[in-house]
Amino acid sequence: MHRARSARAARTAKESPPLVAQVFAQLADARFHSGEELANALGVSRSAVWKAAGTLRTLGATLHAVRNRGYRLVHGGGPLDPAKIRERLSRDARDHVSSVEARWSTPSTNTVLLARANPANGTSEVLLAEYQSAGRGRRGRAWLAPPGGAICLSMSWTFREVLQDLGALGLVIGVCALRALRVLGVSGAALKWPNDLLIGARKLGGVLIELRAESAGPACVVIGVGLNVALGAGLLQQIAQTGTEATDLAAAGVKSASRNTVAAALISECIRGLLEFERHGLKPFIEEWRAADALRGRPVNVSAADGVARGLARGIDVHGALMVETPQGVKRFISGDVTVRG
Repeated sequence: MHRARSARAARTAKESPPLVAQVFAQLADARFHSGEELANALGVSRSAVWKAAGTLRTLGATLHAVRNRGYRLVHGGGPLDPAKIRERLSRDARDHVSSVEARWSTPSTNTVLLARANPANGTSEVLLAEYQSAGRGRRGRAWLAPPGGAICLSMSWTFREVLQDLGALGLVIGVCALRALRVLGVSGAALKWPNDLLIGARKLGGVLIELRAESAGPACVVIGVGLNVALGAGLLQQIAQTGTEATDLAAAGVKSASRNTVAAALISECIRGLLEFERHGLKPFIEEWRAADALRGRPVNVSAADGVARGLARGIDVHGALMVETPQGVKRFISGDVTVRG
């Protein structure tokens, strides 16, 4: 009996969120809370609260501490909540989502889903995290996102077979993300081949597709979407030092929508897009992608396996490859890194 109680207690302790996550949840209303108030609410010492607040700052959260007032999380809005996300999904998408899970921290949401068995055809497992200790974009680049400041979302999906246009799925998800942004009231967002979401010349988010396929049989994809919601001036400056100019939804005027609403919009549009892509391939998405193409007609450098090509971007072909007009003629790229010259 005593052993059973101990096992239950151990499981409960293991399942309880860390103190930093509990402090974050208490501060998510963006109001001041004194250290004493937080300590009493969480049943810990004020020193433990102080250490948790320091951890939040280390993770990139913008936290104000004012004598006689306490702590305030500058960009509040509430923690990610799987139940709220699921209830805000569109009705047609909800039937295709088998699970929605939110974690305080994980190295990478994509990596977690890649380690799991394939979901059933036509259904998706969704995983979100407040913070990724090893979040990444294409080519292993770090993805910086503070607790409460971004959407770090991954979805798994199984196609019955490897589709002809599967390599262009990242473009499809980019269109789906634009559709979600329009639902949220964001206009003027653009797409940069192959996987970036932009507002102006600044990066709002990105897409990372990872594939696990058999030579003859189903193909499981894990779709990672990172979207900046409210990063704060300090982190925007830190990102700029890496050579990337970033922006967020707060700067685009979306200050009232919760991250649960943003996540639900993204998931709903991605589910619709996946179903349409499985039936019709890239074709239904091409013109929408071309209308949002941030590179078309601009002088670019494309870094690919065989070196760097310089020329004018001429949009994408019917399979999603980037076309670049060079002095040697038009070249076609199915992968590569693109920078705009000048």
